[in-house]
Amino acid sequence: MKLLPKQLEAVKRLHDDTTIECVYGGAAGGGKSALGCLWLIEQCQKYEGTRWLLGRSRLKTLKETTLATFFELATKLDISEQFSYNSMAGTINFNNGSQILLKDLQSMPSDPEFDSLGSLEISGAFIDEISQISEKAWLIVKSRCRYKLNEYGLIPKILGCTNPTRNWVFNRFYKPYSDEITDPSRAFIRALPTDNPHLPQSYLDALLALDEASTQRLYYGNWFYDDDPQKLFDFADVESAFSAEYVSGGQNYISADIASVGADLFVVCVWSGWRLVDIITLNKSDGKQVLDTITHAAKKYKVPAKNIVYDADGIGGLLRGLLRSARAFNNGGKTIGRNNYANLKTQCYFALSKKFESNDIYIKSSKYDSDITDELTSIKKRETEDDTKVRVSSKREIKSVLGRSPDIGDAIMMRCYFDLVSSSRTGIRRIN
Repeated sequence: MKLLPKQLEAVKRLHDDTTIECVYGGAAGGGKSALGCLWLIEQCQKYEGTRWLLGRSRLKTLKETTLATFFELATKLDISEQFSYNSMAGTINFNNGSQILLKDLQSMPSDPEFDSLGSLEISGAFIDEISQISEKAWLIVKSRCRYKLNEYGLIPKILGCTNPTRNWVFNRFYKPYSDEITDPSRAFIRALPTDNPHLPQSYLDALLALDEASTQRLYYGNWFYDDDPQKLFDFADVESAFSAEYVSGGQNYISADIASVGADLFVVCVWSGWRLVDIITLNKSDGKQVLDTITHAAKKYKVPAKNIVYDADGIGGLLRGLLRSARAFNNGGKTIGRNNYANLKTQCYFALSKKFESNDIYIKSSKYDSDITDELTSIKKRETEDDTKVRVSSKREIKSVLGRSPDIGDAIMMRCYFDLVSSSRTGIRRIN
């Protein structure tokens, strides 16, 4: 079977002695699933008794899509007699003793650490549509690649295929590729539908006829578009905030997202009106460091205590009484005014999205620009169980997407608290 030039480029990385993580794709129609299936077939045929993983976020989708591609290719290659498929066990067993395990890699609250993969030993893995799994799932599968490698003189190999998305895949693979940062252990091979001469023109025309965001992602391979209708922040709106110097200043405020030792990032945002003029972060912080950092910033920027809001969940609760007159913010707390938001955090994130939509916020450019964009564009609208209220993505959901907590985004979000309180006092009520 003749491979496409971009597929051949990926094959070279899958056969070398340095690449451990290889990601292929970045648009529709580039032969992503076919590449992964062909690689697994080759490895099983070549190395007797080895064990490989074929994964996707949901096993049902894997069987309906990627596995169907596997069987189609096996028929074309006339090798269907070389293996048997056990649908109950979720295994493809080759006559030479090699095996492919079908795995569901969706993040589950009941198994956040993927303990179900804990005793797994594999020789390598192919994961389709990796944008739909968490970075933790990817890393855990990668760590399980050790079975019979020494016997055959192999190194661990994990292949992932994806369409463009702004999550951990963007940060781990596409951005280094875009910035021309070389890492011998990682490879990103960009494949577009126009790289595949076998695609009918009708397929290309169908991609071009999609909405703008989908066309940009699936035809042009643009990683800066998100076509999820549930997204709360538009990428272009967030990016515009970094150059919106026309936004005027005003009263000074501090909004702080607080993290304990060994947990997430401690973030202090300093504001002049809706101009974010400084961001202070600490990787680890105890109660004294938190208090000292906030009070130092308040003194430096002349922020009165009444204009300070801090995350009072967790260690932040220890600041009650120490930051006199400051506002304690409870993410799951009661909303302000009449509305259908599930909690205060959701209300503030919706209010913040309106600020970005109307270009009424300025963020002074810093080393955190990319982090801010990634975090805010990962926030999605969610329905509550009874469908009577709306909420936003939980911190756990965001961590699953980004591979980290949205601490800077949360700190920015809390700035809305003061506007909501002010509107409430003047009798303004907004129902969304």
